[in-house]
Amino acid sequence: MTPLQQQFDALRAEFPSATIEPLPSGAALISIPEFQLPPGWSQPRTTVRFLAPVGYPLAKPDSFWASPQLRLQNGAMPQAANQSPVPEVNGAPQLMFSWHLGKWNPNRDCLLTYLRVIEQRLRQVQ
Repeated sequence: MTPLQQQFDALRAEFPSATIEPLPSGAALISIPEFQLPPGWSQPRTTVRFLAPVGYPLAKPDSFWASPQLRLQNGAMPQAANQSPVPEVNGAPQLMFSWHLGKWNPNRDCLLTYLRVIEQRLRQVQ
């Protein structure tokens, strides 16, 4: 079993509806449907998507996507977000959050680490 699959299994233990989709480049798309959002967003849940890039876990995840209609409760576009397709995925553009990790240690950090970064960003309703 690869490190990616082991880490995905751990993530799925906490988020049972999570899926993983291999992409042509060798990256993998991780999706978590019905991801609970705190108050202040235009909807109570969204689908969160992020890429485990080629070379993961040495290569760190970068940015994430949410449902395209997600906005702040007042209707405004969230900070550092715009409509953008998920690379290598056919379909409508999603709401991409340009949110980057400062540090990544492939010996310690994992898919759940990155999901915690996403959770932290989504708690900052701005």
